[in-house]
Amino acid sequence: MPTPSAQITLTTSRSLGLVAIPHGEQYRQANQALQEAGFSRLTNGAFTAPLADPQAARRTASALVHRAHVHGATITTSTRPYLGDIGTEIASKLPGQWSAALEIYSHPLWQEDLWHMLWEAGDIYRALEERRIPFASVLKNTTGTELLLIERPGHRSGYLLGALTDREQEDPQDDPTTPRSIVLPADPGLAAHAVTHTFLPAYRRALHHQDLNTVLRALERIRDEHQTLQTIRDSGRYSDGAPLGSSRLIGEMERDFADHAWTAFVDVLEHAPLLLTRCRPAASPWPQDAAALTRLREALASSQDAFNEWNTMQRELYSVPMTLPAHQWSQVRGQLGLAVLPAIETWLDDIDTFERQARAAEPGGQAALSAPSPPLLTTRPAATPALRSSAAHR
Repeated sequence: MPTPSAQITLTTSRSLGLVAIPHGEQYRQANQALQEAGFSRLTNGAFTAPLADPQAARRTASALVHRAHVHGATITTSTRPYLGDIGTEIASKLPGQWSAALEIYSHPLWQEDLWHMLWEAGDIYRALEERRIPFASVLKNTTGTELLLIERPGHRSGYLLGALTDREQEDPQDDPTTPRSIVLPADPGLAAHAVTHTFLPAYRRALHHQDLNTVLRALERIRDEHQTLQTIRDSGRYSDGAPLGSSRLIGEMERDFADHAWTAFVDVLEHAPLLLTRCRPAASPWPQDAAALTRLREALASSQDAFNEWNTMQRELYSVPMTLPAHQWSQVRGQLGLAVLPAIETWLDDIDTFERQARAAEPGGQAALSAPSPPLLTTRPAATPALRSSAAHR
C-alpha cells in the first residue's frame, strides 16, 4: 500500500495541548489543512491547538477532519505523548546542562540530512534505511555532545537513542568504534538512567578510541616516511640503491618530509592532549612509562607556537578567498614541520608507550561526562556545520 502523500500525526502535550505534525511529499497540503482548521504553527514546524476547553477542542478536531479531507491529508493518532516533551524531560534528568529540541523532517527526503551526522550502526541506522522518520528530538549538552531520539518504529511505546557527530567518520558499519544505539523505555526517568549509565559511558569510550586511532594512524604515516628518510641519510643512497647526486638533495627531502609530516602531525596536536590527560601510568602495569609520557607532553607544549600560527592562517582563509599558490602552501607546511621536527621524533620514539597507556586508560565516568573537557592545545577553526533541515526553514 503506498504511503499517503500528505499526512498529519496527532499527539498530545501537557503544556501545548493537541500537537499536529504534518509530513509526506505533499506536506504543504497538510499544513494548509491545519491552518484552516485553526491550529497555530510553532517555530519547529509543528501545529498546536489548546485542549483546555472541551467544546472548542471538539470544534477544532471536527474542522481538522473536514479540512484534511478537502486537502487529501490522512490523519493518524499517535499512542505516544509528544516527542518534544519526552526529549526535554529526558534531557532535564541527564548529568550536566542539556537541552532538547524537536526537529521535523516533513518531506521524506529531509530525513536523509541525518546521514551526514549520524554516528551509529544499530537500530537507528536501520530505521532510517527502512522506515519513514518524520520527526526526532535532538539532545545537546554544553560540551558538544548531540544525541538523536526517535520513537521506536514498529512498537507502540519506547524510543531509540543514537549519537550525532560533525567529525569525519568511516563507514559506521565497518568502524568498530561506532557507538551503537540503545532502546529506551517509555518512562523518561528510566530512559534518562539508561542514557546516563549505559549510553554516555559507551559514547565516551567510542570517542576515546576514535581519537586514539586518529593519532596512531597519523604517526604511522609519519613513521613510514621518516624511516625512509633516515635510511637515505645514513646510506647516502636512494631507496632503490642509486647514489645521491648531491648532498643538497638531503635538505630537499627533509623539507618534503616536513611538509607531509606537518599535515599528519596536526591530528596529533589536536587529539593527543586529551588522551594524555587520561593516562595514569602509576595505576597501570607499566608505571615506568611516566617519563615517556612527560616527554610527549613537553613535545606538544613545544609545538604550541607552530600550531597557533597554523590555526591563525586557517581562520584567515575561512574569511578570505584562498589565493595562496600550492607551492607556497607547501613551503608553509614545510617550515612548520621543520620547526616541530624534534617533537615529531619524540612522538615516533615513544609511540608504543603512548598506545599502551592510552589503550589502558579508561575514559572518565559520570562526573567527567557533565564537566568541561580539560584545556587542549588551540583547536583548528571550526568548519561550517552541516545543516539539518526542518520544516521550520522550508
